[in-house]
Amino acid sequence: MSVLDLARAEIRAMQPYSSARMEASGGKVFLNANESAWAPVGDDGLGCNRYPEPQPAALIEALATLYGVRREQLLVGRGSDEAIDLLVRAFCRAGEDAILIQPPTFGMYAVCAKIQNAGVIEVGLNADATLDVDAVLAAVTPAVKLVFICTPNNPTGQLVPRESIERLAEALAGRALLIVDEAYVEFAEVASVSDLIDRYENLAVLRTLSKAWALAGARIGSLLANAEVIALLRRIMPPYPLPLPCVHAALLGLSGWGQANAREHLATIRAERTRLSKALMQLPGVREVLPSHANFLAVRFDDAGAAYQRLLAAGVLVRDVRRYPNLGDALRITIGTPAENEQMLTALKSSVMAGQNVVEGSA
Repeated sequence: MSVLDLARAEIRAMQPYSSARMEASGGKVFLNANESAWAPVGDDGLGCNRYPEPQPAALIEALATLYGVRREQLLVGRGSDEAIDLLVRAFCRAGEDAILIQPPTFGMYAVCAKIQNAGVIEVGLNADATLDVDAVLAAVTPAVKLVFICTPNNPTGQLVPRESIERLAEALAGRALLIVDEAYVEFAEVASVSDLIDRYENLAVLRTLSKAWALAGARIGSLLANAEVIALLRRIMPPYPLPLPCVHAALLGLSGWGQANAREHLATIRAERTRLSKALMQLPGVREVLPSHANFLAVRFDDAGAAYQRLLAAGVLVRDVRRYPNLGDALRITIGTPAENEQMLTALKSSVMAGQNVVEGSA
């Protein structure tokens, strides 16, 4: 059985759109795509008057090297969100198929499924935010075509052990595609599971340059998967997904200088994560700081709503995650620069002191 047997039959059979860039290359006079012959103001040699390559060869090569996969096992698009959407559209029939997720987790899995009118089966994380593999496997029905695993998980920061992922991939073979979202893996100091793709044809991995590589504004995400899956998704992807300035920014970020810069910032974030976790636990009103392997901390408060408003009043924006299951008392705080982190701590300390003064004054 091929992994493509899990995909929608009509997608496998469709005739994909053929763009001008795909039909011809190597020319010197471009009169085939109805583009402007003149570069725009401020182009600086980028060539933005021409359509970009659908899958830029230089970027594919750089990312394949970075992630340790073959070029044909990589699809690059507009952040991880685009890959998630493509997977749901390719594998889930509207009104019939479903995905499986483990809340609290990244919200775009469910959003993309609902847009496609696919079902969403939820298997909640354990009370300590760990994954229950047995519960996940027990919940898989014939309708489930995609199982999403986020590690480190957003918004809790917990890791899913490699052995759990292997167990899921093996158990789901021929039944569903296992999608492992590693958007935050660089912060975790653990190896990616992308080396398992050759062993499990139903395993796919999501990666992004938005987090550790400081390119959230460029929107460069990758899907690493079986070459047949990649080829299928390329058939339904928009013809020109990557703007030239974004490709240029990504190649610069992946250069030797760019990688050295990223490593320096990663070291700072890991050190600050440890420092902030200890400092937050010493504050009155903080109940718990969840263990995190990402670039954020999920923090439980006695009154998370009040803490959020006090931080906001001080000009410090954090993420209110109280709407997520089992996080009704929590805020998610991104690790910033040491100076920004200190501002956040100062704001929380000041709000606590102000509250104590009010109580003492009323007494």
